[in-house]
Amino acid sequence: MDHPIEFFSEDVDFALNNPQQISDWIATVIDQHNQELVNLTYIFCSDDYLHQINVEYLDHDTLTDIITFNNADEEGTVEGDIFISIDRVRDNAQELGLSFEDELHRVIIHGVLHLLGFKDKTQQEEVLMRKAEDSSLSLRKFHA
Repeated sequence: MDHPIEFFSEDVDFALNNPQQISDWIATVIDQHNQELVNLTYIFCSDDYLHQINVEYLDHDTLTDIITFNNADEEGTVEGDIFISIDRVRDNAQELGLSFEDELHRVIIHGVLHLLGFKDKTQQEEVLMRKAEDSSLSLRKFHA
């Protein structure tokens, strides 16, 4: 099934192995939260590229693995741009002893969860976000 989800790369040579399966999974997660998927754009990039966005748009001079911009005009709809640093994901996966794909999928769905209204600023919000990530990851119908 086709979904309004697109994947691009900027400043890195990267492409998903299974974009259709990942799109189906993302759409399932959004569906489970009773929201409508309007449009999602993922941009996989380098640390430098994402750091520049962090400084320019969010005034944060730090490295991060993901930045999510919510473009939804209406309540109950999911529309946004999600920037993911492949460098950060690779480093974090190594540090956490996870496969690159598992960590990438967690970050991919983390951005979607932000668009669905989950936050992660407080410890309590972080716990809820982690539970939602785990629940979402369990919905994958493909192997990482």
